[in-house]
Amino acid sequence: MAARLLMRSAVRAASSCRAAPVLALTRGMSAGGIPTDEEQATGLEKKIMNAMKAGTDPFSVFKPKQYAGSKQDPHIVPSVTNKRIVGCICEEDNTTIVWFWLHQGEAQRCPSCGAHYKLVPHELPH
Repeated sequence: MAARLLMRSAVRAASSCRAAPVLALTRGMSAGGIPTDEEQATGLEKKIMNAMKAGTDPFSVFKPKQYAGSKQDPHIVPSVTNKRIVGCICEEDNTTIVWFWLHQGEAQRCPSCGAHYKLVPHELPH
């Protein structure tokens, strides 16, 4: 509403001044056009976009890699501490979750189904 009021007053001022014709006021972008997301991004958003282009995952937003869960290929669990609580859905259609503590070191087994999990250190991105 305020923009409409300002537009009307600008047109009135332009029409009252007959000595120099004024070009019509329009809403448009400069000659460069609309900036892309990459051109307009700043700060944390720009860091994330650059990391995504490079193929890295700075904030763990990608889907984790699938592991077999065997002793040779355990599920990898990142942690900033030396232990973490893990939930295992042992069967696909199971409605309960088996929770257990996972400690750094060798791969450990789920107490219910026997799937293997391994805790690895994870550095915070900032």
